[in-house]
Amino acid sequence: MTGQWTHEPDAASAGDVARRLGVAVTTLRTWHQRYGLGPSQHAPGRHRRYTEADIARLDLMARLTARGLPAAEAARTALAGDPSPRGSPTVVRDGGGRTVPVGRADPAARGLARAATRLDTLAMREIIAAAIQERGVAGAWDEVLLPVLAGLGHRHAATGGLIEVEHLLSRCVSEALATVPRPTDRARPPRLLLACAAEEQHSLPLEALAAALAEHDVPSRLLGPRVPTTALTETVRRTRPTAVVIWSHARTTADPHQLQACLHDQHRPVLVAVGPGWADLPTAVERPADLPAAVALLLPLARG
Repeated sequence: MTGQWTHEPDAASAGDVARRLGVAVTTLRTWHQRYGLGPSQHAPGRHRRYTEADIARLDLMARLTARGLPAAEAARTALAGDPSPRGSPTVVRDGGGRTVPVGRADPAARGLARAATRLDTLAMREIIAAAIQERGVAGAWDEVLLPVLAGLGHRHAATGGLIEVEHLLSRCVSEALATVPRPTDRARPPRLLLACAAEEQHSLPLEALAAALAEHDVPSRLLGPRVPTTALTETVRRTRPTAVVIWSHARTTADPHQLQACLHDQHRPVLVAVGPGWADLPTAVERPADLPAAVALLLPLARG
């Protein structure tokens, strides 16, 4: 699914605007009811739509309130169209160490980045849920979630900050991925084993993979972060999966010996190394480039 952001080139719905600005739909309703910052375009028999002028005012309102200006004062400034209220000349600046760089990412990604920096859990949940519903897990991951998570990583590396933002966003993403329905057929046990490398703490990409597989009615076992080699090989011995997927985000956590240790006795599952941490692996190890490629590789292995 393409998940287009607007339904018409000149107007947008409340949900569209909320995702673009990184605020909750309920917040837009409150700003409309209390301060008159609502949609101005209306056609008989249809919901009101937000014009670009409406969105510009709401964008200013969101930036002002995100930086601590009282909502009533921010609304007066937004309605007046003055980007620099007296006494607050720097309030609307989006630069600096607390901005998450997402480049030319999808508008929903920019909205999610703004919601994340405000620690707005409700808005983050709404944006992530809408992205998964409209684009599927793989589309939501590549187009909305990954740009923001990567931007947070770059900003943290440069400033040492935004740890609380990354933690809260990761929690919201994890919760959303967990709501994707899983297969429930007990007669069809999981044939795919997903695990993080022994010292790898970042499990969100594997959670996304498990959810994307579930969308195709394919179950999997996800062991989570920091799986010791002994625990991984014991799970391989007990469950005899057709494929073992190991995630590593950094070179420091990628251990090729952990992959080889999964080849127990006569049982030789397909080994799949995912993540940027892996390098110089044998050609027998599968290396899908991204989430859609991993899903395409694993589906026939799970169903064969």
